Formats: sequence, C-alpha cells, structure tokens
Amino acid sequence: MLLALIGALTIGLSLGLLGSGGSILTVPILVYVVGQPEKIAIAGSLAIVGGIALAGALPRTFKRQVDWRSVVWFGLPGMVGTVFGAWLSQWLSGAMQLLLFAVVMLAAAFMMFRQSAASAAPAQLAPRRRAAIVLDGVGVGTVTGVVGIGGGFMIVPALVLLGGLRMQVAIGTSLWIIAANAFSGFAKHWLLLHRAGVALDWTLIFTFIGIGAAGTVIGMQIADRLPQALLKRVFAGFLVVMGVFIVYRTLPGLL
Repeated sequence: MLLALIGALTIGLSLGLLGSGGSILTVPILVYVVGQPEKIAIAGSLAIVGGIALAGALPRTFKRQVDWRSVVWFGLPGMVGTVFGAWLSQWLSGAMQLLLFAVVMLAAAFMMFRQSAASAAPAQLAPRRRAAIVLDGVGVGTVTGVVGIGGGFMIVPALVLLGGLRMQVAIGTSLWIIAANAFSGFAKHWLLLHRAGVALDWTLIFTFIGIGAAGTVIGMQIADRLPQALLKRVFAGFLVVMGVFIVYRTLPGLL
C-alpha cells in the first residue's frame, strides 16, 4: 500500500510537471501494485486522473496558462469520442486494452521527438488548424475511452503541433481537456461495470485523488522553473520507458 501511495503522489507530479502521464502511471499502479483486474483499474484510473487533473487545472487557469479556444475545439469533441471509445471497450480484453495503451504511448513519444522539425513550418498547419484540432480531439477521446486514459500524452503533442501553443500553455490546457475526457469516459465505464455487478473501490479512488492533487501542485512549481525544451525531452523519454515496460508485461500473456 505504501508503494501505491507513493505512486499516487507520482501521478500528481507527472500531471503538474508535464500536463500528462497521470493515466500512464495510474493504470500500471492499479494493476501491478494494487492488484486490481484490468477492467476495474481502467475505470478507476479515469476517475483518479480526472480529479487530479481538475485540481491542477485551476491554478494554471489563475496563471492564464490555458487556451480556452483549444479546450472548446479539442475538449468537447473529445468527450464525444471518449463515450464512444468506452462503449467499444466492452468487446476488448483487459490485456488487449493495456497493449493498445502502450502502442499509443510509443507513437506519441515518436511525435514529440519529431516536434522541433514539425513546428518549424507552423504556417502550413494554420489553414487546417481548427478542423485538425476537432478531429484530433475526437481521435484522442476515442482512445481515452477504449484504454482508460486521460489522453494527456497525446493532447500535449497535439496542442503544440496543431495548435501552436507554448509548452506551459499546452500543459494548462491539457489538464482541463484531460478532466473533461476522463470524467465522461469514467461515467460510461462505471455504467458498464455497474450493469455487470462489479463495484469500484471508492476509498482508494478518493485517496489517490487527494494525494495526487498535492503532487500536482508540487509538479507545477517545478515545471515553471524548467526550460520547455527539457520538458519535451523528458516527456518523450518517459513515454518510451513506460510503453516498453507495458509491452514487456502484457504481450507474452496475449501470445
């Protein structure tokens, strides 16, 4: 349990520092440390990440580090996609959901490593910017619902690459979008579990939210003192490490 509580603090640190990574940590912690079945862990992770992201989004809002246009054009379509993805998830095994989770993480890391080259020509993206953000929001939301993630590890690259936002603003904006996506996805997952007669551990969920919220505040203080380029490299490297780990743990069982 001590490891789980340390993990909850780390989840908050990740969201505060990078505007993402909360569910990347939450799902493995609930599965491998707490010992929950994949389906329950995926549902619980959405509630946990949504609550922690909301706690981190409020201070970012006061610092004017939120692009509300992106919240609307990315977040609202993302909520629709999240409900759809959660509906699709009932036909996938928990192990397959984790494997898809890892694959998307590695793809997002690749995007971030290429970010400097892609951002060198922002004018090429400007004519399609609104449509691109809407479509990306739907896509991220769908993946959010399928694999039980907040989607920040895809939202941050999308906001930087498609929306042209600075890393700090992308982080603040991402937290609001994560909260919206996570809560809408959680509602659908909870309904599916409830119909199947499966209960969630609400004490654990609220404990993780409380400890994670404190970690988010600490992470924000650290992020404000680090160069944006360093944050991007740390973010991409973090995705690679966690993605490879989950593939290592999940793929043998599927094979």
